[in-house]
Amino acid sequence: MKSVRVRFGNRIRELRLATGLNQEEFAERCGFARTYMSRVETGGANPSLDAIQTLATALKMPLRELFTGI
Repeated sequence: MKSVRVRFGNRIRELRLATGLNQEEFAERCGFARTYMSRVETGGANPSLDAIQTLATALKMPLRELFTGI
């Protein structure tokens, strides 16, 4: 079974792609470095609650939506 970080990263990638943004554009919208965004999407980073809230805001969706299907 994949780790929660990997599943969360896959979900973020899925949601980002649905917005039509590339990783660099999305990272800029969040105020993150593209390399950090890459690590989040691959499960290499353990984002803080504040970072997760930033992701939800950038995706214009409720926080709980980020965890759907995880």
